[in-house]
Amino acid sequence: MRPRRFEWEGAAETAAALRAWAEQTSPEVDAAPIEREVREGGDEAVLRLTAKFDATEAAPSSLRVDPETAQVALAATEASLHEALEAAAANIRQVAEAQLGAERQVELPAGQKVTLREVPVGAAGIYAPGGRAAYPSSVLMCAIPAQVAGVERIALASPPGPDGGLHPLVLAAAALCGVEEIYAMGGAQAIFALAHGTETIAPVDVIAGPGNAWVREAKRAVYGKVGIDSLAGPSELMVIAGHDSDPEWAALDLCAQAEHGPESPLVVAAVEEQVLEAIAEAAERAAASRPSVTDAPLALVQVPDAEDAIELANTYAPEHLELLETDAALLAERVTTAGCVFVGRRGATAFGDYLAGSNHVLPTGGAGRYAGPLGPGAFRRRISNVEIPAAAAAALAPQVDALARAEGLPVHGESAMIRSES
Repeated sequence: MRPRRFEWEGAAETAAALRAWAEQTSPEVDAAPIEREVREGGDEAVLRLTAKFDATEAAPSSLRVDPETAQVALAATEASLHEALEAAAANIRQVAEAQLGAERQVELPAGQKVTLREVPVGAAGIYAPGGRAAYPSSVLMCAIPAQVAGVERIALASPPGPDGGLHPLVLAAAALCGVEEIYAMGGAQAIFALAHGTETIAPVDVIAGPGNAWVREAKRAVYGKVGIDSLAGPSELMVIAGHDSDPEWAALDLCAQAEHGPESPLVVAAVEEQVLEAIAEAAERAAASRPSVTDAPLALVQVPDAEDAIELANTYAPEHLELLETDAALLAERVTTAGCVFVGRRGATAFGDYLAGSNHVLPTGGAGRYAGPLGPGAFRRRISNVEIPAAAAAALAPQVDALARAEGLPVHGESAMIRSES
C-alpha cells in the first residue's frame, strides 16, 4: 500500500485532488497505432498483437475458439466452482430481468399516439479481461444482461494464456451462458477487431466489459462507430468508515481491490483520526502477508462529519462505495454518483464482484456522474412509433407549418399541411 493523507478543503476541492491523484496511476496510452494495424492487417495483425502484448509462449493459431472446447471446460470444472458459477448466473439474470422496461404508449391531446418501445441490438461484443487473473465472473456479468436484452449474437473476446488458449474457467462460464462465438484475443486489438471486423470476425453493434487503460482507450476510440457500455478502467474503492467500523474488515476490502493492480486507487474517509490510522495500519499489515495484493495507492481523508463524507463521495464518484457506518441505510439514500453502493458493515465489495446479483462492470474515473452499472439497457435501443390520425394532423399541421417556416424549412410545413387537407 502507498498511503497518502489528504487535508479536507471542502468536498469539491478534496474530490478534485483525489481524482488528480488517482489519474497519476494511469499510464499514458495511445491506442491509435494499434487501431490502424488491426484495420489494415485484420486477423494476422490481431494474432500478432495478441501474442506480443499478452506475452503468450504459444501464440494461438486462430482467433476463433471451438465452442466444444468451452463445453469440455465446463464439464471438467470442479463441482463447487460449477455451483458457484450457476448461483452467480442466476442472481445476475434475476437482477437484469428486473431492469427490462415494458412498451408504453402515450396518447396526446390532439389525438396522436407515440408508442415507446425497446429493441435489442443485433450483435454485442463482450470483453473478459486476463493478465493478472482469469475473470469468468466478467463473462457472466456481460453475457447475461445481453441475453436478457434479447441480443441474438454475442461474441466474447478474452486474452489467451501462455499456452495460447483461454483459461478453462472463462471457457466454462461461456459454455454456461451458451456463448459459442469465442475469440482468443485481448487488449486494445480485441476491441478494434470487434468494432471494425476482420476476415474472421463480423463487426458488432455494442462493446461491453471491463479492462485496463488500453481497453478503455480503445473503447473511447471506437465510440460512435459502435456503442459502448462505459469507459470502465482500473477498479476503484472508496470506504466511508464510522467509529465502530472493524479496521480488519475494512483492510481486507481495500486489499481485495488492490488485487486488481497497482493502478487501482483506494480511498478511506472517516470523521475520527483514530479510525483512519487503524484502517491504514491494518491494511498495510494485511497487504504485507498476501502476495496477490499489489502496491496500490491509498488515500486517507479526515472529514468534518458523515454528511461531508457523502458529499465527497458524490463529487468524487467512485466505482465502488462502502458505507461502513451504523446509519449506512440512511446515508445510502443520499448517494447519487457511485457505480455501486455497499450498505452496512457486511457489505463487502467482493459480494458485488461475484454473487450479489448486481453487475461489477461499473463506471470508473468519475464517470458515475453520468453512467451506471452495465445492464440490459446497454444492449437495447429505443424506438418511437408515431401515429397521426386525421384529426391530429388537422390540429397539428398549422403549428408545424409555423415552426418550420420560422426555421427556414418551408417544405417541412408543406409536408404536414397537405395531410390536414383530406
